[in-house]
Amino acid sequence: MVRAADATGAAAGGILSVNNAEPEVTVAVPTKLQTHTGSSPPLQDAGWAVWSRRWPTWVPHAAAAWGVLFAAVQVTWAASGAAVPWSPDVAYARTVQLLLAAIAVLAAGACLATTRTLARRGRVMVAAALILAVPVSVMGMASLPAYFVMLASFSGVDSVTGLAHDLLSAVGAALLILVGMSYRRRLRGRCPRCGQDHAGGFDGPLAHPGPSVASKRTRVAVYLLMCGLLPWAGVKTIWTLGGDAIGVTAQGWRETNAGESGLAKALASVGIDVTVLAAVAAIFLLLGLLYPWGQVFPRWTLILSGRRVPRLLPLLPAWLSSVGLSVYGVVLLIYAPLSATGVLPKLKPSGGAFTTSSGITWMVAFGGLAFAGLGFGLIAAARSYSARTRPICASTATRVPAPSAQQSSSASPRQRDHDLRLE
Repeated sequence: MVRAADATGAAAGGILSVNNAEPEVTVAVPTKLQTHTGSSPPLQDAGWAVWSRRWPTWVPHAAAAWGVLFAAVQVTWAASGAAVPWSPDVAYARTVQLLLAAIAVLAAGACLATTRTLARRGRVMVAAALILAVPVSVMGMASLPAYFVMLASFSGVDSVTGLAHDLLSAVGAALLILVGMSYRRRLRGRCPRCGQDHAGGFDGPLAHPGPSVASKRTRVAVYLLMCGLLPWAGVKTIWTLGGDAIGVTAQGWRETNAGESGLAKALASVGIDVTVLAAVAAIFLLLGLLYPWGQVFPRWTLILSGRRVPRLLPLLPAWLSSVGLSVYGVVLLIYAPLSATGVLPKLKPSGGAFTTSSGITWMVAFGGLAFAGLGFGLIAAARSYSARTRPICASTATRVPAPSAQQSSSASPRQRDHDLRLE
């Protein structure tokens, strides 16, 4: 799998700031959970511990500890000659592992520096270190979707060191982004936890918006992106059902996948490919990010019904998988037409199910459509979910921008009346 960095605004810890020119109003938030009067079911909290509310305090230290651990692991692997795969056929070079260790140590020092008052030069150095370390960590976790499919299908893991590297990179990316986000908020004189301008600390309860649906523009975009799955899932379903497609026979497909786990073979016997099943799980996640049942547990969840869904429950798998899927899909979409036209070396079958160059080229193109569609769909849905569910500190001095007349007139009654829920 090809790894690449996803240059996003999150890498720099970017956040949207409130326009100070807008009129402000003071919102008094009651100290107890408000009684629900709308049509949506009341939200109940999931019982987060107090320490989670104080994450801006301990996240820099946790990120520093991660940097030291990550550096130690990389140096150990480099010294022992352990193979850490960068792609199925290429492993990290020893010099690259040592460079990753150095970047992790640099990031650890920058995270600890965010707990102090720094001069302008110090702030610039901290920002530069985080801007360097975040994309490196994001690039290092790009293979997580492939490992997830392997684990979910009980097919085993190609490389334990590769899986460990991706997991460590994912943890580091999350911690470093939180450090950068909270630090930038502090520099702007805002609450490091919610990003708003209010008096008091940031270890009190949070006020959560009521459940809502993603905008029509976001829903349409996600649906169109999901359509990219159809060619890829279609040919795989044809093969598992015993048909032939794009020059590949069902018999050749079964022989190529003879070494799969018992679960994968059992699913294939009823016409279900395990990777298509994983794509269905991703679609389920996408729909949860778009609709209210992804914010409050629905009735079929039994004892969880009516409780608020923790934000990280859908957001973590969405962000962790979207990076690798989107980058890998774009690479395949670029490579397939360039290979077909002779700009790049033509894809040649290496045995197994694919016997023609055109067949493997079509499958690479279909895979690019599927992976890029899922990846960018998850990014769009996760961004919408994150914005719609972002809580604020439940302080009686919290100030929020007053809506404009146009926004007030265009908002639905449900949007105008949505309640804030306390964590």
